[in-house]
Amino acid sequence: MSRKITVIPGDGIGPDIIQSAIQILDKAGCDFEYEYADAGLIALEKHGELLPESTLAAIENNGVTLKGPLTTPVGGGFTSINVTLRKHFGLYANVRPVNSFKGTQARYDNIDIITIRENTEGMYSGLGQTTKADGSEAEAKSRVTRIGCERIVRFAYELACREGRKKVTAVHKANILKSTSGLFLSVAREIGKEYDDIESDEMIVDATCMKLVMDPAQFDVIVTTNLFGDIVSDLCAGLVGGLGMAPGANIGEKCAIFEAVHGSAPDIAGKNLANPSSVILASIQMLEHLEMQDTAEKIRNALRDVIESGDRTTRDLGGSHGTTDFTQAILDRL
Repeated sequence: MSRKITVIPGDGIGPDIIQSAIQILDKAGCDFEYEYADAGLIALEKHGELLPESTLAAIENNGVTLKGPLTTPVGGGFTSINVTLRKHFGLYANVRPVNSFKGTQARYDNIDIITIRENTEGMYSGLGQTTKADGSEAEAKSRVTRIGCERIVRFAYELACREGRKKVTAVHKANILKSTSGLFLSVAREIGKEYDDIESDEMIVDATCMKLVMDPAQFDVIVTTNLFGDIVSDLCAGLVGGLGMAPGANIGEKCAIFEAVHGSAPDIAGKNLANPSSVILASIQMLEHLEMQDTAEKIRNALRDVIESGDRTTRDLGGSHGTTDFTQAILDRL
């Protein structure tokens, strides 16, 4: 019996790169059944809302979702769709791996870092956001809980154990944010003591950013709070060639959403120019989550060989080809 997964093509280049990933999954013999659902601007146009109930139902029923980039309209009181999804389904862990691929124009060739970002608390929880009528002041609250901190730190250590990682670095700003960051650091220290086989490290976030740029090889698994994780994970993406090479997983107790982490790039939508690597890598994360490691590795090897050889690569990878040619190069290897 085939596994049913939800597919959200998304906006802009989303449908093109999602189609690429689906072709590759099918060619690799995954035998998935796909339930397509709308979200973002396309959903607003078709259904009058950014996140229809039918889409939420599909995500919940199937448990696993592959998602393209979504556009949240600027202004008008619209809440980020990605934040809404994370909160609605309790997707507390954002997993952002970055790996070097030769041929990507990246500054480093030995990057292998996973950033684990708490996904539902902190500055992105949307609490206490007020602005004075005259625009002279604005406020927002950051709230973290011991349960939230324990959950994300333990997730990071368990992932490190499962994947044979050697070190977990807790990234914080407890020297200044003594309450929220202080609680996170305290919990990280407590939990780190339970894992004798994993080296536990801690680092202030600004020093982390500097050291990631100067000597990224010293990092293995990074775990941190919501805002810092958002920034650090994008910095890590820059080490391997940009967001086009960076996938993301949002994982909760019952559901998981795997996505391209870059934007919808409306300027190149429908022009057969987009690099689909991010969502292909996200589909590899999805396969690993489903314990289909052999298939995941087969696709990763095909992608790596295409990029390293420069065979039909897209412009951002130094080539002159489009999405369909790049996809075909991978399909040929599969």
